[in-house]
Amino acid sequence: MAMPPDQLRRWARQIRLPQIGVEGQEKLADARVAIVGVGGLGCPAALYLAAAGVGTLGLIDDDEVDLTNIQRQVLFDESDVGQSKVRVAGARLSRLNARLEVVSHPARLTAANAIDLLSGYDIVVDGNDNFPTRYAVNDACVLLSIPNVYGSVLQFEGRASLFVPGRGPCYRCLYTEPPSPGVVPNCAGAGVLGVLPGVIGSIQAAEAIKWICGIGDPLIGRLLVVDILAMSFEEYAIARNPNCALCGDHPTIMAPVPYKDACLEPVGDLSSRGDDYDLADRITPRAAHRRLLLGEPLFVLDVREPVEFAMAPLMPSTLIPLGELVQRCERELGGRRHEEIIVMCHHGIRSAIAAGWLRDQGFTRVKNLDGGIDRWATEVDPAIPRY
Repeated sequence: MAMPPDQLRRWARQIRLPQIGVEGQEKLADARVAIVGVGGLGCPAALYLAAAGVGTLGLIDDDEVDLTNIQRQVLFDESDVGQSKVRVAGARLSRLNARLEVVSHPARLTAANAIDLLSGYDIVVDGNDNFPTRYAVNDACVLLSIPNVYGSVLQFEGRASLFVPGRGPCYRCLYTEPPSPGVVPNCAGAGVLGVLPGVIGSIQAAEAIKWICGIGDPLIGRLLVVDILAMSFEEYAIARNPNCALCGDHPTIMAPVPYKDACLEPVGDLSSRGDDYDLADRITPRAAHRRLLLGEPLFVLDVREPVEFAMAPLMPSTLIPLGELVQRCERELGGRRHEEIIVMCHHGIRSAIAAGWLRDQGFTRVKNLDGGIDRWATEVDPAIPRY
């Protein structure tokens, strides 16, 4: 059946490309693409896939729009704060392409539901920002034989690749297991330049379009690393690991593996303790605030960067950025080895690392401020800016 004139006109600039033509455009219309995470990566990927004429987009995300998202998540604006991401994104994408079928999955993809959520899709664009979901996506895609377009961003660096079961490595061939909890900062703790996810998300969309249409040289077996600060694009070869527990010659992983979040749970689950606790290694902002008001001799060490400290200072505190702690510790903190020290950062991730290192250096009374300055702003002092 010939493509209707209005559709020929709509996608004329694409159809004129000899590598795509009407046949490629029809492949796009028939394609079902799952986007895991409607965030910094998922938003631009979804926009370009919808604009390109992909027939079905499955949006998988359980989050609501937050004010901090808008700096990089280009499907949302300030009026969307507090609303479901998949609902808002679905409505915007449908206005962009009236022929698009949006399938909303207002859920967090986990090892337990990954197979069910991704079954029936032709390709997956992984735009999530945490390790448990990333490994669950990878495991499910290999087990279901679905291509997985990988992307990640942090600060000024982004990465992208295409993992195709049976044709190259999987994510586990690159990183066998996730890092230990608390070792790797996420974008909330370390920051990200807003345009960077736009670049990587667009690359992910391009890889998906190329794969669907069967054109070009896909990023199979190649890891693209983008440094937006230096404006450099480097490529590294990655090979399938024959000993990979998932895609190797003798696999032992037969279902997606659940993991704890290496970024967001650096100090364990304290949900059963309520909102106010003062333990040997952790303290809530409320508990710390109460003790400071009572005049207790607490030394507050801030390990954020100077620009963060200037945006949202907590006084009294002493600023020593995490990257300078080793060099400055003995000179500036050496006399406080037996004092009670509360270490703080943005969300409690960098401070957990710093607190553990200080204990290893012989500091005997070190606590991590659970949730950092962000939690302090929500529970103690709303006048402190959140960022």
